[in-house]
Amino acid sequence: MDLFESLKAKITNRQFKIVFPEGTEPRIIGAAARLNADRILKPILIGVTNDIQQIAAAKGFNLDGITIIDPQEYPTADFEKMVAAFVERRKGKATPEQAQTILQDPNYFGTMLVYLNLADGMVSGTVHSTGDTVRPALQIIKTKPGVQRTSGAFIMQRGRDNERYLFSDCAININPNAQELAEIAVESAKTAELFDIDPKVALLSFSTMGSAKADEVTKVQEAARIAHEIAPELDIDGDLQFDAAYVPVVANQKAPDSKVAGQATVFVFPELQSGNIGYKIAQRFGNFEAIGPILQGLNQPISDLSRGSNEEDVYKLAIITAAQALQN
Repeated sequence: MDLFESLKAKITNRQFKIVFPEGTEPRIIGAAARLNADRILKPILIGVTNDIQQIAAAKGFNLDGITIIDPQEYPTADFEKMVAAFVERRKGKATPEQAQTILQDPNYFGTMLVYLNLADGMVSGTVHSTGDTVRPALQIIKTKPGVQRTSGAFIMQRGRDNERYLFSDCAININPNAQELAEIAVESAKTAELFDIDPKVALLSFSTMGSAKADEVTKVQEAARIAHEIAPELDIDGDLQFDAAYVPVVANQKAPDSKVAGQATVFVFPELQSGNIGYKIAQRFGNFEAIGPILQGLNQPISDLSRGSNEEDVYKLAIITAAQALQN
């Protein structure tokens, strides 16, 4: 089954609420209108009501049944509860007065809706930077127990046969240490399962099974060891070069005893630079569709769009975000 048809089947009738802080952005409004019309989820748009309605009317988008919240018009009692919850969550790092100002930011406001279980997830990033989207999530939603950092994965999909892999971390951590890399590997396996990928996780390197000696290789080897301790039930191996991880003939030569080599479906890059370059090479040279980044490791799903995203990207990432809510 097509990835998104599979995800739709999982979330339809669950009535998941996804909040969009960039409610006046036409790409967001168009995607929200489609999601609502398809009865896949219940969108919540953040912004000035009249502005959203005028843009929707000009573009021909139907907003019937879509919730619009203007933070400036939010009921006083509800806003005071939100302020109090934010102050408590920040544990002395913000006064009530500061919180009132901070929560006028749509990303902070939307993140608090998720934290207070008034929404099941959030999608932002068409006009905001990754930092603007992720910072509130890290301060409020925070990472799962046992996870030090969030990470960003891409579903790489190609062709009618639904050839599908997961690349991680391609968006967040510049140079994770061995512990963080191990956590990324485990979280990536969980993400893969959600998207119907049987997780066989390769920790990538320029070395295969110690063929090269360097601190960078040692980090990957240590990450593999830690990952086995965290999740011994998962197939995770490294250090593996990409060809050894992907090509059976090469795997038989370089890593014949590996349960992952030659059949990897999840590729964990040793640092952000190679991950970002790698997924873009696959996208441009290999004609893979890159879906994401999907933020992993948070207690509740928050998704970050590229500012170059189109309406279709918003539509798909909202579906993914709602699917992630199934794991909570």
